[in-house]
Amino acid sequence: MTATLYRTLNRYLAIAFFAMAALCAGRPAQAALTIEIVGAGANQIPIAIVPFRAEEGIPQPLTQVIAADLTRSGLFKMVDPGGVTPVPYEPEQVNYPTWKARGADALVIGTVTPNGANYEVRFRLMDVAKGTQLAGFMYNATTSNLRLTAHKIADAIYEKLTGDKGVFATRITYVVKRGSRYELQVADADGYGPQTILASNEPIISPSWSPDGTRLAYVSFERRKPIVYVQSLTTGTRRAVANFTGSNSAPAWSPDGRRLAVTLTKDGGSQLYVIGAEGGNAQRLASSVGIDTEPNWSPDGQWILFTSDRGGSPQIYRMPAGGGQAQRMTFEGNYNVSPRHSPDGKSFTFVQRNGGGRFNVAVQDFASRQVQLLTDGGIDESPSFAPNGRMILYASEVRGRGILAAVSSDGRVKQRFTETSGDVREPAWGPLTNR
Repeated sequence: MTATLYRTLNRYLAIAFFAMAALCAGRPAQAALTIEIVGAGANQIPIAIVPFRAEEGIPQPLTQVIAADLTRSGLFKMVDPGGVTPVPYEPEQVNYPTWKARGADALVIGTVTPNGANYEVRFRLMDVAKGTQLAGFMYNATTSNLRLTAHKIADAIYEKLTGDKGVFATRITYVVKRGSRYELQVADADGYGPQTILASNEPIISPSWSPDGTRLAYVSFERRKPIVYVQSLTTGTRRAVANFTGSNSAPAWSPDGRRLAVTLTKDGGSQLYVIGAEGGNAQRLASSVGIDTEPNWSPDGQWILFTSDRGGSPQIYRMPAGGGQAQRMTFEGNYNVSPRHSPDGKSFTFVQRNGGGRFNVAVQDFASRQVQLLTDGGIDESPSFAPNGRMILYASEVRGRGILAAVSSDGRVKQRFTETSGDVREPAWGPLTNR
């Protein structure tokens, strides 16, 4: 299948017949995405991170990962810890005037101690102005999860200093295509350590995380028709949960993880249905004269956002999760698609075609109906919120090749995840989990 045909097919299923493009490409299995960062938060917190004692002798030094995570958020400004003697590893070793003179508001110190085949990692977050400890934790890390431990430390620092949950230890999923091979991959939130969950010579689209982060629902064409599958990320087992006559697409999990909203054409045009997460009978949500697709459940499970052209152009609507009358939500422009609720349920992100013919990520507040355009790319698509609501992951296109990108929910900070080869599309940010 050619890239052009694949894009056409993907859009056909993702937003039915609304005519836009999308998808795919590949790369070495262990390569990581490289992240470029543009912009910064309105008020950056100056923080110094001292290399942990004895970390230079372990397979994965921690402090460089912690610093990269915090920098990537755009909310922190790194203060150079070099040249301070003696190097502090414990609270009593901290010379606060020194760090205050360097402009640091916060200081991170820590140690790594071998413990058999594992490591005992301790860190402390110090308030430089007050000369007190803000947080301190100990982790037992294995060689294989040292990087995850660093992400957890970054999460703890982020939450203590911003009041929001950190999401550095979360994961993302996306589809990669190289040549004729399609790969559904799962990686850390910074793109490191991608693992191929499914590989096929036929397209894979619309991956969707279960609320507990243990399963992915997606659409695969391996049987030469679109079928919805659910796959366990712990065992690798999977099953077809929607294989009705016609097209089966756009799976979206209910907040309790027990049901999926899907788009089916089994009764004619593309309409919304609900099925069990293990499959079973399909309950139709509504009967529309248009094409209804791209469902997304609200965090409280009471509502479903979706895309429909029932009014003459693709717009975003909302209906009760049990079905019923739909309310139109978007009115600016004649093309608004791919809605996804924010984690707090107060807003939703979507793709809007602006007057210049560009497709960009926007966010709309439910209460005020105010719309804010967040990106300025040519073809931006598939937005999804980070589980703390502070960033939005989406797919974009640079020189004809698909890449991943992220933008803060206020539009100030932008990240670009670049690949050495191939297209990367169809991203979805995973939930908070106890990894």
